[in-house]
Amino acid sequence: MTIIIPVYNEAENIKIVIEHIELEVHIPHIVNIIYDADEDTTVPVVQEIRKTYENVNLVKNKYGNGVLNAIKTGLEEVTSTYAIVTMADLSDPPDVINKMYNMAEQYNADIVCGSRYMKGGKQCGGPAIKGLLSRLAGLTLHYFAKLPTHDATNSFKLYRTSFLKDQVFESTGGFEIGIELVSKAYVQGRMICETPTIWTDRVAGKSNFKLMAWLKNYLKWYFYAFKRQ
Repeated sequence: MTIIIPVYNEAENIKIVIEHIELEVHIPHIVNIIYDADEDTTVPVVQEIRKTYENVNLVKNKYGNGVLNAIKTGLEEVTSTYAIVTMADLSDPPDVINKMYNMAEQYNADIVCGSRYMKGGKQCGGPAIKGLLSRLAGLTLHYFAKLPTHDATNSFKLYRTSFLKDQVFESTGGFEIGIELVSKAYVQGRMICETPTIWTDRVAGKSNFKLMAWLKNYLKWYFYAFKRQ
């Protein structure tokens, strides 16, 4: 299993995140840290971490700056059976990765979504309007489009690599690749599962989420999911 973490100046967070992953994730794994530029403050910290954790790798973003390009790079570099995208601020609890892996194995799932909006899930903190729109998108897709997750927009997802190899990534901004891939999987009749997760807003560093700039990108894939009907 490959854990993909896109970073941008996460020197304050990355060591803690890696330590939690190594303590809490019990599935054999490697961690690929995807960074934009050599000047990124995360790089020297990870270089030091690698002296302790040899399964942690630095992978340079090959498509240009930005989180979308970092995630694309990470997903294309996977050679293991599964890939998981998670953030560098510990907003996603690492122990949930074990549950996601087990569900993928049990149900032969192509995607397992970490869900904030199903029973047992929760979102703690973050901008109110962002949370409201995310919840609205997730629940309407679930109840009206019958998408088998309550949380299509969450980036915290496990992907089967064989599914990824069949896809062309079309996203052009922000974190939209998460909703793109789950919508495509649904339209293609792939197996999608979900498990509850508790998302917690970052306590260090600065988020680069740009809601209004990326909203139209999300809407494209929101409506795409209805093609299944």
